[in-house]
Amino acid sequence: MYPLKFTPILKQTIWGGDKIVPYKHLNSDLKNVGESWEISDVEGDESIVANGADAGLSLSDLIRKYKQELVGEDNYARFGNKFPLLIKFIDAREDLSIQVHPNDELAKKRSNSMGKTEMWYVVSADKDAKLRSGFSEQITPKEFKERIYNNTITDVLQEYEIQKDDVFFLPAGRVHSIGAGSFIAEIQQTSDLTYRIYDFDRRDANGKSRELHVEQAKEAINYEVLDDYRTKYEAEKNEPVELVACPYFTTTVYDMDESISCDYSELDSFVIFICVEGKCQIKDNEGNEIELGEGETVLLPATTQDITIFPSETGVKLLETYV
Repeated sequence: MYPLKFTPILKQTIWGGDKIVPYKHLNSDLKNVGESWEISDVEGDESIVANGADAGLSLSDLIRKYKQELVGEDNYARFGNKFPLLIKFIDAREDLSIQVHPNDELAKKRSNSMGKTEMWYVVSADKDAKLRSGFSEQITPKEFKERIYNNTITDVLQEYEIQKDDVFFLPAGRVHSIGAGSFIAEIQQTSDLTYRIYDFDRRDANGKSRELHVEQAKEAINYEVLDDYRTKYEAEKNEPVELVACPYFTTTVYDMDESISCDYSELDSFVIFICVEGKCQIKDNEGNEIELGEGETVLLPATTQDITIFPSETGVKLLETYV
């Protein structure tokens, strides 16, 4: 096995912007690209291998072919032939709807799906760009519903002005939304289950509003209030800095201008690298070499024992994530 790249799945949306195509250096004239699904095993949106001997196979094909050699023994026992993570870039030209995702138990019961815990890493942010995450004050499910219908739900949501490299962890059940001018990398469970709570009373070209899922959301929400929903970390050059560790993924940032070696011999998991800035070369213990540039993502199979990352002269910033 070898490091795998996939063809990005570009999603045009009513709120999408114009940053993803140039950021990823793609030859495309698509407009309003809101999302690039980098690695996906969501049904109907399975990623296709773009390099090497397995080019043309879907991620689902790969898991059926390689099983635990691709994902790790524990992950294969836990998830079977379903790849557990979905990796995206998101470019919001306008505010996204306010939404919430169900946890595993509720998602299984309602939709026979995984829940959706996720995290955001801010790749770039326009001036005054904001994200919403969590409640700013305690409310009840009854009050939540009332505030949807009288258009005051945003009054009780915590809002953050954001800047490059900010991190937010969003466990299932946390109300959130991505604001205009935000360009983020998102790491999440493999689920496309979203309960739309509020859409700013927007209408499409035909004057129709998008469907809301208020009743479903009311049950899915965790109503606890925290002092701060932002994930704090101390940036460090040429050292791995852990950002998030949860049952669904562990994510670390590498900000490098010197080479670093990573030992995965004791890790029973695939590893994903997302290049958010600069470029590098990755060499593994089997002699495979791969170039990784800004906006690209690579999947290292669980058989990988160790790698060395060689940044370009201008450096590289990578997100590493595994289960």
